[in-house]
Amino acid sequence: MAELTLIQKICIWAIPVIFAVTVHEAAHGWAASKLGDQTAKMLGRLSLNPIKHIDPLGTVVLPLLMLAMSPFIFGWAKPVPVDWRNLGKPRRDMALVALAGPAANLLMLVFWALLAKAVLLFEGALSDIALPMFYMALAGVSINIVLMVLNLLPLPPLDGSRVVSSLLPPRIEYQYSRLERYGLVILILLLITGVLGKLLWPPVAAVQSLVYHLLGI
Repeated sequence: MAELTLIQKICIWAIPVIFAVTVHEAAHGWAASKLGDQTAKMLGRLSLNPIKHIDPLGTVVLPLLMLAMSPFIFGWAKPVPVDWRNLGKPRRDMALVALAGPAANLLMLVFWALLAKAVLLFEGALSDIALPMFYMALAGVSINIVLMVLNLLPLPPLDGSRVVSSLLPPRIEYQYSRLERYGLVILILLLITGVLGKLLWPPVAAVQSLVYHLLGI
């Protein structure tokens, strides 16, 4: 989308980014609710209303900066609170709650990919809105792949770390979980140094290539 202006990029990426992070967090709350913890439900965080989930830095500022400066973008919403004490099998259930977020991104990338394919099939009937809708669908595919892969990294507090924690012996798990207080700083350092991009790009490119190949787009 190099031919687009920054304003055009913002218009195209805004909806996919907002709903990618919103549905991701709502999925955590939904999974926790099904497994016995109603904390998110009581706080109104099971809603798909983006206002309830938006984090000014992670949902607005960072995506805008990356959109202007980077070939790919990511972001985050306010974390959904989960009280592990309410879960039936805390270690297993926390891993399932964590995996619900990337799973939601997987479902959304399928939706956006199918929308992109539909636009190609009915391009003539859609006329003037075909190209913007196609670009938005591709943006939806990209952001959801990035969020899915990013959150599967085993860095606290990313979702992948919850899965790793559930597999570790308690003593090692405790030491591992202490990294969470430094997680955001580590993530930003990895981003600034370019290490994060090198970690993310191979799996992101592989998934994106597979999706495009399967749908012929």
